[in-house]
Amino acid sequence: MSRIQNRFTELEKSGQKALVTYVMVGYPSHKDTLSAVRGLIEGGADIIELGFPFSDPLADGPVIQHASTISLEKGTKMAQFLNLVKQIRKESQIPLVLMTYTNILYSKGYQKFFKMAKEAGLDGLITPDMTVEESKEYLKAAKNAQLDTIFLVSPNTSKARLLQIVKQTTGFLYLVAVFGTTGVQNKIQNYTISALKETKKIAKGKVPVGIGFGISTPNDIKSYVKHGADAAIVGSALIKLIEKTPSNKIQKTVASFTRQLKSATK
Repeated sequence: MSRIQNRFTELEKSGQKALVTYVMVGYPSHKDTLSAVRGLIEGGADIIELGFPFSDPLADGPVIQHASTISLEKGTKMAQFLNLVKQIRKESQIPLVLMTYTNILYSKGYQKFFKMAKEAGLDGLITPDMTVEESKEYLKAAKNAQLDTIFLVSPNTSKARLLQIVKQTTGFLYLVAVFGTTGVQNKIQNYTISALKETKKIAKGKVPVGIGFGISTPNDIKSYVKHGADAAIVGSALIKLIEKTPSNKIQKTVASFTRQLKSATK
């Protein structure tokens, strides 16, 4: 099993759900990214998504789009991402997932890049614009490199298509909580809870179901866990926290916030 799959197994045995957290590589700087990751690990995050910047991040809201723009302006390159993964691996065995867009990976060559990423210590991939219908080459390369492929589904994904996606997803299934892009929301929607319950039924325990987009507080996490989520994914709220925190306090501040979030998964 992969590190991601092992983490879910361990959590299930201890009666916990997973806290999946997100940071943008190179934001506000590469040094700050590593400080944030250390804070996430210290605070008890179970899985870390490492966002790689893209010029047209369609699935991302204004907070993550801004972080992506700043990272690109500072010249973030894939070599720096791989070096970050290697640095984290020297310090922790926490599962690491790359979240970026298909063109970034395609331009590098799936087989070549996935092999390098695996050797660096990466565990999985999330590409919001990768459709299951067009994923044959992507899936083959990921399988060869033993990387988990985490697909996204939304509240309006049809049952037939959801069944198809569940078959191709490994690691966990990413349910988008809201219609639209990422970002902090003020209220959990009834349609989201309904979608979570339906997705869990269709997944039938074959793959854990994580929910993200708009989750920002321990109460959000408690609500989703109560209704069956196997993981809660927090991104924009962490980016906003990092943005307003002085560099020398990022690790401590992120660790404190992460502890609060993690406590809601138990």
